[in-house]
Amino acid sequence: MEMHQVRYFLAAVHELNFTKAAERCNVSQPSLTRAIKQLEGELGGDLFRRERPQAQLTELGQRMLPLLKQCYDSALSARSLATAIKGGEVGALRLALSRTVGLDLFALQFSELKRLFAGLEMKILRGTAADVVELLKKGDAELAVAAALDETWGRLDKWPLFTERFALVVNGQHRLASRKVVKVDDLKDQRFLRRTYCEDEPQGSAFLRGHGINLEHAHDVTSDEDLVGMVDADFGVALAPRSMRLPAALARVPVDQLELSRTVYVYGVAGRQRTAVAAAMLKMLRAADWSRYCG
Repeated sequence: MEMHQVRYFLAAVHELNFTKAAERCNVSQPSLTRAIKQLEGELGGDLFRRERPQAQLTELGQRMLPLLKQCYDSALSARSLATAIKGGEVGALRLALSRTVGLDLFALQFSELKRLFAGLEMKILRGTAADVVELLKKGDAELAVAAALDETWGRLDKWPLFTERFALVVNGQHRLASRKVVKVDDLKDQRFLRRTYCEDEPQGSAFLRGHGINLEHAHDVTSDEDLVGMVDADFGVALAPRSMRLPAALARVPVDQLELSRTVYVYGVAGRQRTAVAAAMLKMLRAADWSRYCG
């Protein structure tokens, strides 16, 4: 089935006259008749009764009309969308984020993308470090933002955005909240919340254990949102990166001797062509000022 056959059929339905339908489609009447006969052959029956003064739809034609009209309208919509995408009028961004990277970090870039691409469609995907790599491999995501990933897959491209230190996150009423710096010994009687989803959790736990801090009774959490809720309820304290957004009820305090930091990267796939939206996002991320998270 060809789209021009469907177009000729719809014109004939509108005019109920093959000569007028041919004029409407700017083709000769024999060409239109031949195309409709080919369509009838594919569908297995007559679509019109050729009567004078006008043609009439058969029962098959009546049943096929809504389906063929939907088919034709969908084809026109697809062509229009393809033209708009090619012209940069619309686009989609498929962005994968580690569970440890806050969406609020990209508010300025998202606003600029919305301005540049009027028909912008966003698809934000979340996962662990391993999930993010899989999303890039399968093409489900064009770009990703995360800390260190397993780079055994040789096609990962990466560009560093910022390097940030970790600090202690506590309830605002906690006895350590007002300290300018917390000593490691002050943490030995604290119950910790472990960010098990974090790419750097093994290093953080190793630091604490290395300083005699018992993590046997630590609470495990699987999202930053849950971590904030648990600290707010004063269930414990946690080590978290500087870029993690905290409500006013919580406090962030540096820890003496804590040499724990992470670098956040934007990742792409080497050799894979990027859409205009992804290319613009990558350019903006690399050009952004991330200094407020550094140090």
